[in-house]
This record gives sequence, structure tokens and C-alpha cells, in this order.
Amino acid sequence: MEVSCLELALEGERLCKAGDYRAGVSFFEAAIQVGTEDLQVLSAIYSQLGNAYFHLHDYAKALEFHRHDLTLTRTIGDLLGEAKASGNLGNTLKVLGRFEEAVVCCQRHLDIASDISDKVGQARALYNFGNVYHAKGKSICWSGAEPGDFPEEVMTALRKAAEYYEANLSIVKELGDRAAQGRTCGNLGNTHYLLGNFRKAVASHEQRLLIAKEFGDRAAERRAYCNLGNAYIFLGEFEVAAEHYKRTLQLARQLKDRAVEAQACYSLGNTYTLLQDYERAIDYHLKHLIIAQDLNDRIGEGRACWSLGNAHTALGNHDQAIHFAEKHLEICRETGDRSGELTARMNVSDLQMVLGLSYTTNNSTLSEVKEMDYNLNGARPRISRRHSMENLELMNLTPDKMNAQKWSSDILTKQSKPSLAKSSSKLFFVSRLRGKKYKTSGSSKVLQDTSNTLDTTQTPTQGPQKRLSPDMFGDEGFFDLLSRFQSNRMDDQRCSVQNKGSRLSLNSGPGSPPRAIRKCMCTCLR
Repeated sequence: MEVSCLELALEGERLCKAGDYRAGVSFFEAAIQVGTEDLQVLSAIYSQLGNAYFHLHDYAKALEFHRHDLTLTRTIGDLLGEAKASGNLGNTLKVLGRFEEAVVCCQRHLDIASDISDKVGQARALYNFGNVYHAKGKSICWSGAEPGDFPEEVMTALRKAAEYYEANLSIVKELGDRAAQGRTCGNLGNTHYLLGNFRKAVASHEQRLLIAKEFGDRAAERRAYCNLGNAYIFLGEFEVAAEHYKRTLQLARQLKDRAVEAQACYSLGNTYTLLQDYERAIDYHLKHLIIAQDLNDRIGEGRACWSLGNAHTALGNHDQAIHFAEKHLEICRETGDRSGELTARMNVSDLQMVLGLSYTTNNSTLSEVKEMDYNLNGARPRISRRHSMENLELMNLTPDKMNAQKWSSDILTKQSKPSLAKSSSKLFFVSRLRGKKYKTSGSSKVLQDTSNTLDTTQTPTQGPQKRLSPDMFGDEGFFDLLSRFQSNRMDDQRCSVQNKGSRLSLNSGPGSPPRAIRKCMCTCLR
């Protein structure tokens, strides 16, 4: 009976290694039905089942089996098994947004690893600790703030994450584990980015890039280039950022990742807009538009149209600008994006004024804006819209509607239509950049939005905390906040069935060679 149970479990392990977690679950559950008197084998099966369900995103089931594993390891006095079960529980609780419980589990993992002088276990526990605090910080981030300007609760969590990542990095360097160093450098870079430590973020991501190249890991290399581009944007080094986004684009094409290719084109389009190279910006935004259409990403298509409208406005191509503005409006209506529709309608109205098609702002639109406005403690009217590819966003340029209205009326009283049509559009567009200035934060200069605008990226779904969605109010800021680039940057390789764990060996019969089933860690690795 035990041989049959073990064989079923080994087949389940093999299937999970091959990526067929659902089939693996079937074999593990069959092994449990057959049963075994060897509690260590049963513990390993529980651990593997928890990991498989984690990969299948059935976190309730994952939690159930990791708890069974924890109970069993404590019963049989298996300290190493208890440490690993605690780590797996911590990772699962983190994903469920139960951060305080996750911290308790991570602490138990770290305590046991320290007591038995398990350096590898200590490193894993510290890394998982960092992930928990990183996820906690992101789950309560107020998306109206820019990196470094989050509420103190968020900053405290992110600082703790950085401390744990630094402690982990110290150990994995001592162990000579370059792969682990790369993962930690990536996550540490993301954490420093959110803290507003952009120079430190650059240093960490450069290390991540170096190690990714050592391993020939093009996906990690692509992430590192993208993250470096993000940091250089906030340092105001736009040309450097553009070079990193170009490498991101090249790698995305090599990896045949169309969604990331679209993101890179969008990032490059916005970066060249910042550099006022509007022709090149249009080229990249058109590439983004084509991919969004290929992927049937209507919201991404709307964002591309929005950006193209802005760039054509800057060049005085009003006919093309209004074409894209109207297309943006059409998509917002189709997707039911109410706040985006309000923004789009006002954009069309602005362009109509420039073209002389209309000299009045849509009063009903303004009244709707005001209606939405006072959700934010009486702040001035602001508009926002939803986005697709949330974790792939860079920035959006949005007119301040009230200033645009004032500019329009002023300019119309001072210029004739011919001169207006030719020269005013660039002023109209570039005026959207004038509210930005460099702000000293420590030794780093960060390009800031000084118009009290809010980022409108969707609120992270990690964690149980619920806040008013910024999609309900808030003008789209100068940056479509780059912190959301990091929301899914972890790229966790959780529950790796190939991680070294305690190896359980049983003879499958007299004279037969020993066969083993691994009890592995559900690790969160970048």
C-alpha cells in the first residue's frame, strides 16, 4: 500500500515539474486516498498539494494543505519541515492579503532556520519577509501619490521590505547564489523605486541586469531594462530612459511578447513626447495602436488614440488630432468608461474650439465633472479614465481642462483663426508640460506634477483593504504613475518543485533502489 501511495505521489511530482498542476493534484489526492503510515511521506504530499493548488490560484485549498502540513510536522517534531510549511503558509497568506498572519509565519520560519543554523532557510525566510512587506505596502498605496510621497504606513512597510531584502542579499552573497542575488536585486530595486530612491533603484536594477545576462535570462533582462527606464524617467533623464525602453522593445520582440511590446511602444511614445520629438512619439504610438487592435485590447486602443491626439495637437495636425480624439471618445462609450468619456468629450470640445467648429465648452460635460468632483473634499474638478495593461503603464499627458478653457478664450480674443490654427496648437499642448518642475528629494531630482492631479491607475487588488477608487475622481496626472509598473514586477516563481528541500526516501521493495518524493518550498522568487 505504501509503495502504491509513494508511486502515485512521485507521478504527481513529475507532472507538477512538467507544469501540469491539475493532473498532479489528481495523483496527489489519489495517493492520499490510498494512504500511508509514513507521516513524513504524507507531510511531503500535503506540501506538494499546497504548492500545486497555489499554482492553480486556488489559494483556499493551498492554505488548507499547507496547514495540514504544518500540523503534521509539529506532531512528528520535524523542525525543518515546520520551517518550510510556515514559509509556504506565509506566502499563501500574503497573496490573500492577510499580511499580519503572513508575518507571524515568516517569523517562525526565520526563527527555526536561525536556531538550526540553516543559512539557506534564513535567506528564504528573509526574502519572503521582504515580499510580504512589499505586497502590504503596495496594497495600501494611495495611487494619487508619486513614488516617495505615499502615506507613512506605506513607506514604513516598504522600508521594512528593503531591510529584509538587504539582509537576504547579504546571506545569498555569502552563499555565492547568483540566481538568488538577481531576484533580490530586482525586488530591492522595485522597493527603492516606490520609496522614491531612484538612484538606488537604478543601482539595484543594473545589478539585476548584469546577473540576468550571466544566466541568459532574457525575460529578467527585459524586466530590468524596463525598470531602469522607469527610474530614469523620474530622474528626468529622458534620453537615457528611451534607450532602456528600446532594449525592452527589442527583447519583447525576441520573446514574442506582444503585450510587453505594446507597453514598450507606449512608453517610448510618451518619452519622446517629453523630449518634444512628436513625430517619433506618433510613430511609437501608432505601433502601440496596431498591437492593441491585434490583441483586441479596446482600452489600450483608446489610450493609444488619446496619446496620438495629443501628439498631433502639438504638431498642429488638427484634423488628425480630432480624428483620434473622437475615436477615443467612441471607445470610452463602448467600454462603459464614464470618467474616460468625460475626458474625451472635453478633448473633442477643446479641438473644436481650435478648429473654429465651436467656441463654447460643453456645459453638460462641465456640470458632470463638477458632480464627480466633490468626492475629494471639495477639490477642483478633475477627470480620470481607466486603463488596460495596468502593470505596463508609463504616463499620460492630460490637459488641465479649466486652464485649457481659459487659454482658448484668451487666445481667441488675441489671434485670428489662420494664425491660431497654425501656431497655437503647440502652445496648447506644450502648456500641459509647464506645470511640471524638478523637485529635490534627497540627492535625486524627480520630475513632479505640481498641479495636484491624481494618478488614475486602478487600485491594486492585493489585500483586503478597500479605498475609494481613483477612477471615481481625479484628473489624469502628468505621469500615469510609474509605481504601477512595479505592481506585477515580482514575476514570482512560486512553489518551485525543483527547490531543494528535505528529501524523503523509502525503499519501494526488497532490493529496490530508494525512491524519493521532495517536500519543497513554496518560494516567492523574482
